[in-house]
Amino acid sequence: MLRVDQVDVDYLKRAKKRKDRAGRVIIVVLALAGMVSMLPLVYLVCTAFKPPEELFLYPPRFFVRNPTLDNFKMLSQVTANSLVPFTRYLFNTVLITVAYLFFLVWVNTMACYPLSKHTFPGKKFLFNMVTYSLMFIASAAGIPLYLIITGLHIDNTYLVFVIPGLANSTALFLMKQFMDQVPNEIFEAGKIDGASEWQLYTKIALPLLKNAQATIIILCFGGIWNESGTSTTYIYKEQLRSLGFFMSTIGGGIARQGVAGVTALIMTFPSIIIFVIQQSRVMDTMAHSGIK
Repeated sequence: MLRVDQVDVDYLKRAKKRKDRAGRVIIVVLALAGMVSMLPLVYLVCTAFKPPEELFLYPPRFFVRNPTLDNFKMLSQVTANSLVPFTRYLFNTVLITVAYLFFLVWVNTMACYPLSKHTFPGKKFLFNMVTYSLMFIASAAGIPLYLIITGLHIDNTYLVFVIPGLANSTALFLMKQFMDQVPNEIFEAGKIDGASEWQLYTKIALPLLKNAQATIIILCFGGIWNESGTSTTYIYKEQLRSLGFFMSTIGGGIARQGVAGVTALIMTFPSIIIFVIQQSRVMDTMAHSGIK
C-alpha cells in the first residue's frame, strides 16, 4: 500500500501538470487574441502599399500581392502642390501636441494631489462631479464650449487646441485613483522633515506618478495628434491648422484611395511607437501597482 506522503506527492504532481496545461492553454488563447488584434494594423500597412488594381478588387484581398510605392509618391506630389507647406502643418501638430500633453499632465497631477491626500470642504462633491462627467460625451458640451472659446477670444490661435482639453475627467480620475495607492505615511514623514506642500508635490508626488503620467500621455496622444475637428470649427487661417486636418483633405475620391491608406498609416504610426515604448508603465497603472 502507498504511504500517505507518497499519495500527497502524487497528488501534487498531478495538480502541477493540470496547472501547466491550463497555463499553456491560456498562453495560446492570449497569443491568438494578440494576433487578431494586430489584423487592423496589418491591413492598414497592406493598404498603403496596394496598387490601384488591388484596391478595388471584389472580393477584396487582405494582403497585398504586388506592393508599390506609387501611393507614397502621389502623397509627396499632393503635399508639394499645397498652398501651405507640409512642414508648417507638421510644425503646428508637433507644437500643439507637446504643449497640450505637458500642461495636461501638469494640471491633472496638481489637481489629483489635493483630492487624494488632503481634506477640505467639498472634496467628495468635487470628485463626484469628476466621476459623473465621465458619462457625458464631448459633443454634449459642444455649444457651451463654443461660447466659452469665442468669449475668451482664443479661437484662431494655438490656445484653442490646448486650453479646452485640459479639463480631462479621465486623466484626473485615473491619476487620483493611482495616487490613492500611495501610503499617506510617506507624505507625513516629509512634513515631519520640514518639507513644504510644494516640495511634497514635486519631490514625492510627481516621481510616484510617472507611470500614471505615461498612461495619460498614451491615451491622449492619439486624440491630439490626429486632431482635425478643432481646425475646422475654430481655426480660420490655413497656416494654423493641424496635420490631421490637412491629411483628412487629401485622401478623398476614388483616385486617392491609396493616398488615404498612406495618410492613415502615417497618422497612426507615432501612436504605436509611443505605446510600445511606454507599455510597461501602462500595465502598472492599470493594475494599480503604484507601490509594491
